[in-house]
Amino acid sequence: MSFVSRGFRGRQRDADAGPARVPPGQHVTPDFPVLSAGPTPQTPLDRWTFSIENGAVLRTWTWAEFRALPSEPVTADIHCVTRWSKLATTWEGVSVDTLLAEVDHEADYVLAFCDGGYTTNLPLEDLLDGQAWVAFEFDGDELRPEHGGPARLLVPHLYFWKSAKWVRGIELMLEDSPGFWEQLGYHDYGDPWREQRYQGD
Repeated sequence: MSFVSRGFRGRQRDADAGPARVPPGQHVTPDFPVLSAGPTPQTPLDRWTFSIENGAVLRTWTWAEFRALPSEPVTADIHCVTRWSKLATTWEGVSVDTLLAEVDHEADYVLAFCDGGYTTNLPLEDLLDGQAWVAFEFDGDELRPEHGGPARLLVPHLYFWKSAKWVRGIELMLEDSPGFWEQLGYHDYGDPWREQRYQGD
């Protein structure tokens, strides 16, 4: 059985939007490909939590507490490292700004951690000022497990592997530390407009 889910390498499709919407090397798809390494986690909502940590737990929310936080609709284009782009996707989520307002910290980086052992690293500044959310709905419905439900990180201005599926928290760090795919050769930052797919790009 393959370690990476079927379709991970993606399929080329003709772009139907101008270059202002589609980064270099990307092709627009109307589909939402399911791309995962390993099985899909299934976490009961009564056992789901989201935590902010820095070596210790600074703040934790249960699912009910998380869903009681202010949320907002998000419409964004998303771009996968496997060269597909999906335009004008619609989400509902809690801004990372809202979550971080509950803790004191001096971090410059974060490591998002997830069910299934997945992690990904990001500069903290890329999660602030309305750039990132913990999303729990997609296209008007609850986020399905194969797309990262019950909740995933949503950072649409970076390649979509940075929008970690099945997210359970973020670790605040003073220094950068590579996550799962970054340790396997993916770019530490992942800007689709600069085609930062792999180390050295």
